[in-house]
Amino acid sequence: MKPYSLTIHQAAALLRKRELSAQELTRSVLERISALDAQVCAYLTVNVQLALQQAEAADHILSSSPSPPPLCGIPIAVKDVILTQGIRSTAGSRILEDFLPPYDATVVQRLRTAGAVLIGKVNCDEFAMGSSNEYSAFMPTRNPWDRARVPGGSSGGSAAAVSADLALAALGTDTGGSIRLPAAFCGVVGLKPTYGRVSRFGVVAYASSLDQVGPLTKDLEDCALMLQALAVHDPKDSTSVNTPAPDYLAHLAHGVAGLRVGIPKEYFVEGMQPEVEATVQQAITQLTALGAHPIPISLPHTEYAIATYYIIATAEASSNLSRYDGMKYGYRTPSATGLEATYYQSRAEAFGREVKRRILLGTYVLSAGYYDAYYVQAQKARTLIRQDFLDAFSQCDVIATPVAPTTAFRLGEKTEDPLTMYLSDILTIAVNLSGLPALSLPCGFDGQHLPIGLQLIGQPFKEEMLLQTAYAYEQATQWHTHKPSL
Repeated sequence: MKPYSLTIHQAAALLRKRELSAQELTRSVLERISALDAQVCAYLTVNVQLALQQAEAADHILSSSPSPPPLCGIPIAVKDVILTQGIRSTAGSRILEDFLPPYDATVVQRLRTAGAVLIGKVNCDEFAMGSSNEYSAFMPTRNPWDRARVPGGSSGGSAAAVSADLALAALGTDTGGSIRLPAAFCGVVGLKPTYGRVSRFGVVAYASSLDQVGPLTKDLEDCALMLQALAVHDPKDSTSVNTPAPDYLAHLAHGVAGLRVGIPKEYFVEGMQPEVEATVQQAITQLTALGAHPIPISLPHTEYAIATYYIIATAEASSNLSRYDGMKYGYRTPSATGLEATYYQSRAEAFGREVKRRILLGTYVLSAGYYDAYYVQAQKARTLIRQDFLDAFSQCDVIATPVAPTTAFRLGEKTEDPLTMYLSDILTIAVNLSGLPALSLPCGFDGQHLPIGLQLIGQPFKEEMLLQTAYAYEQATQWHTHKPSL
């Protein structure tokens, strides 16, 4: 087995036995990136020299410490909306094209503390606004399973890198499904933790009440390892919750015997690709065979989730992105004369089409005369959507649904129809509005051999229950072992 194809826990075992060095592992991944990333386009920046220096330092620790940190010597990619000190962080936008952050995001500090090797920064939709990774200002990332198709967004670069063995794991962010959707489209595991479980300090803000950082990995054990490293209270983030994280690895093998799995009728929607529905139903049958009890439930306000999300998220985006004005932050046009012209032209030249669309929509719903009609109503709907989940969790322990109505669609297929593109997130958005944890794991393929994801939704700060449910399913199946042909 080539070093680049290892999981984190497989590589960590070899590193600790000194049967593989961190430098060999890192070089293997760098050579893989050099050979194949032109086909996938996952990376915006590859840190060759820095990664090799970090790998050398990791080898020193591995040879001298009886208990090296858990991710010591593991090459990990980071989504480009997450700040990395001295390493270009663009957020997928021309307006931050040359930005070198003076500090690390807390999640990056956590990876460094755990001994990880930062192999590079991966592509994303501009400011994490997108469902397909086609709204990056630099290039679209391609799905490793079919390079004519999208990897999903906005963490498409993260998912594609892990799927194609261009990193052993990656960090992504999830505002409306941006970890789970690309994880499903690319056949990897993706976890969105409870809002407040993982620090957002140093993450370029899109919609602050929805954004959350999480891992994308090759299997569930790696996912538990990554969350173990990331889940810690951060005084720098006022939304970080000071709730001790359990030992996620220790919970993995607890199984699903007696677990109540809620099946919401609203998540098997009209127009869903039949293979997706059939495959997810088979996965639920598999969980039942392992000892879980399926329970029909209802989440009656689900139909309002898309509209609610695009009012709240765009309102927050219009506020967060006002700082990029050509004066304080980011790109400044060289051709404007005067203050107002500099504002207008800098933003017009450097923001992409989708970002402008969301800023305009958000500014409109916050404007005088429309605030009460749209924004306030959306906040009320958000409360009802969250209450649906809390009511459901009085009947069940976890909820199982598809991740998306379809498998990965073709590049360009939905870019001219924003509403159709927004519907790609119809089954993931309510989780963000409710601040709940959820994960996607591989559960099969459609007739064109494109991956299908099973979504598991959990109670607040009960990530360990999600992981143990998913792990039981993973151990009983082989979907996570399939690899794209590259």
